[in-house]
Amino acid sequence: MDFKEKNLTGSTLYEQALEKGAIACVLQGIELQEEITKKYPHATIVLVENTTKAIQKLATYKRSLYHIPVVAITGSVGKTSTKDMVASVIAQKYKVLKTQGNYNNEIGLPLTVLDLKDEEIMVLEMGMNSFGEISILTQIAKPDIAVITNIGTAHIGMLGSRDNILKAKLEILEGLNPKGTVIVNYDNDLLHNWYEKEKANYQILTYGLQEGSTILGKNAIFEENGSKCEAILENQTYEVSIPVGGEHFISNSLCALSVAKALEIPIEKALKGIEKFELTKKRMEMKKSKNGATIVNDCYNANYDSMKAALDYVGRLPDKRKIAVLGDMLELGEYSKELHEKVGKEVVNNKIDILICVGEEVKHLIEQTKREGMEETRIFLCKSNEEAIDILKKELKPEDVVLLKASNSLNFTQICEAIV
Repeated sequence: MDFKEKNLTGSTLYEQALEKGAIACVLQGIELQEEITKKYPHATIVLVENTTKAIQKLATYKRSLYHIPVVAITGSVGKTSTKDMVASVIAQKYKVLKTQGNYNNEIGLPLTVLDLKDEEIMVLEMGMNSFGEISILTQIAKPDIAVITNIGTAHIGMLGSRDNILKAKLEILEGLNPKGTVIVNYDNDLLHNWYEKEKANYQILTYGLQEGSTILGKNAIFEENGSKCEAILENQTYEVSIPVGGEHFISNSLCALSVAKALEIPIEKALKGIEKFELTKKRMEMKKSKNGATIVNDCYNANYDSMKAALDYVGRLPDKRKIAVLGDMLELGEYSKELHEKVGKEVVNNKIDILICVGEEVKHLIEQTKREGMEETRIFLCKSNEEAIDILKKELKPEDVVLLKASNSLNFTQICEAIV
């Protein structure tokens, strides 16, 4: 069967699934033939009007059977890495079920809930592209703790403004336990303002590098293979050691400590969980090239905020020649030109030595780097990943550090695999 065929769904393939041993199928748009029921008499086949809604209802029911805490995490950038760090902290005391990979949408979240067995806490990531999506997810999850990591520019092309993105993310509160806790990033301008307006209406913990945060980070130190900072909580200072570099992981660690506080997990256990934290693949993943250069594989997805964070991290690394391989950021609509230009400024601000770009919208990024004074001889615009690979193989030296970052559909994993 041609898997590129239009309108191909799981319901189209149910016979193959039964043939391979599936014991149950939930199907829509299928007229079940009598010979199928006779051929697979022990299989359970459920016909529904909409399989997605059916799975959501099943997950909602299953959630209602379990009286365990649920931590829900959303935000414009850093959801997955924050989720992984929070889960690592909670795992020091409880058995945890967490969202795998980026199963954070209207199908992935219900599937995660349906996978619940004997775990004592769930950590669920919630993504969205438009209004109403997180509303559906939070009504399924019924979180006891709702985390919003930041409000940036991801999906701004669909929602029109950062204020609208904030509104969409705040839908997470619709399913929150009335006695639950909200945790927000105090450094983010929109979340900071929201907190000041709503602090009397919710039980809120804040975290960040700004004075006034419930959990305050200070004296950050950034290294190639890790970061350190001090976390101040209730007038006590704790040393935090993070096995990943970058300022955004300082923020993630403060968020994880906030969740630990809400769940009454001892700070010593929480700090150990941060030390043991492991990143999901393709997110600030450190590798070595064939000739020994350092590769920062952050090619799962890209928006302005995550681009800036990744470039900031590379820019802080001492005594390294820095190469940035950047691709288009998608779903930005009328803001695409402006945000790609802002990334161009970050390229120059972080003293990137060689810039290699792939895509269409990156032309705006390149034009801005030239206006900022970057030499044209250090800039390459490629028509394909293969062309970028050829340039890298010619330019790459053992002492270099290379950042790979683009929206997932550009398949920068191909570039990474070619040089490591």
